[in-house]
Amino acid sequence: MFLTYIILLYFFTLIGGCTPLWSRRWNQQSTALLLAFSGTFLLGITLMHLIPENIHHNDRYAPLLIAVGFFLQILLQRLTHGMEHGHTHTATPHAHPVQWSLMLGLSIHAFSEGIPLGIAYHDDAVLPPLFLAIALHKLPESMLLTAMLMQSNYSKGRILLIAALFSMVTPLAIILTKWVELSVGNVQNVFAWCLPVVAGSFLQISTTVLYESGTKQHQIRLSKWVVIIFGFMLAFLTTFVTTTHQH
Repeated sequence: MFLTYIILLYFFTLIGGCTPLWSRRWNQQSTALLLAFSGTFLLGITLMHLIPENIHHNDRYAPLLIAVGFFLQILLQRLTHGMEHGHTHTATPHAHPVQWSLMLGLSIHAFSEGIPLGIAYHDDAVLPPLFLAIALHKLPESMLLTAMLMQSNYSKGRILLIAALFSMVTPLAIILTKWVELSVGNVQNVFAWCLPVVAGSFLQISTTVLYESGTKQHQIRLSKWVVIIFGFMLAFLTTFVTTTHQH
């Protein structure tokens, strides 16, 4: 199952990165709906699975570390300019220095996404919904990265190369995390401190996606309400599956 997660996550990200290149039906509105759904689902999984798991292992410091992760993600947006939650906040999105800062910031973010997927949890049922939430988040993230590169007049071959390399970051993080877990003694104590920080990062991203899903007047269209509600319902259903699994 571990190898399956790595392979699927790589292809999820790569397919997302290739979609703007190969599909004429792709547009920003479709990506916005997918982003709203994936962000909502990620929020639900973070609240219903990841945070409770963190508190179980590190009940004293977990809330503080979650807050640290939340604000670290805000700082990371100085590099990504908000790309991981659907757009850029920079006035010059096509300048080359911005592109490299975006790649660096997104790579750091992508690497952090792989850490929780490489760890053994007290509740085995945490991992499948967490994997699905991260995989769904990778689709619009990689789509938007490709769209930015296309607007910057990168060649198709160069875009495919960047997409392929970017798709490897999160799987590489999973492999390294699992290797460290198997090779280093007492590393679970370190991960117990890292996981709440990652959870805080997911919390910031997902809530920002929800906040920015609407118009400038903070009105959310009916289509987005549908995908948001569906995302939360799906996350809630995973808690039922978890309970059933434990019994």
